[in-house]
Amino acid sequence: MWQRWLNLSLIVLFPVAWFAPLLRAGLNLPILGLKEVSVMSGLVALWQEDLLLFAVVFVFAIVAPALKVVGMALLHAGRLNARLKPVFGFLGRVAMADIFLMALYVVIIKGVAMTRVEVGWGLYLFSFCVLASLAVSLMPGKAR
Repeated sequence: MWQRWLNLSLIVLFPVAWFAPLLRAGLNLPILGLKEVSVMSGLVALWQEDLLLFAVVFVFAIVAPALKVVGMALLHAGRLNARLKPVFGFLGRVAMADIFLMALYVVIIKGVAMTRVEVGWGLYLFSFCVLASLAVSLMPGKAR
């Protein structure tokens, strides 16, 4: 039962995480402020610069988690066959790739001498959403 409520809470939490600041990045100079980066601001930048990378990030960060949450909600409501549950587990793992890419980005940028990167609260929220979504799909639960 708790899986159903956790999954339904993700319908609200994922969109919040998409707009929340994942990190603040900029030059390590006191005069210049740090620019906040969110999933959505990153997608807008990718749309303007690299459509292929935009498509990859869009699928990993938006489509896979959304399909996973909605699919699990339908499964919990008894609207989908329980044999589809492994598909949603796979979608949860695909969404996890986005967190790996963000962590890699932070490590690489911190290695540049004049750059400063601070992790924002949105990265923790987004990580929680992906991990909670993955946990929901791995836990045994009965569909109605």
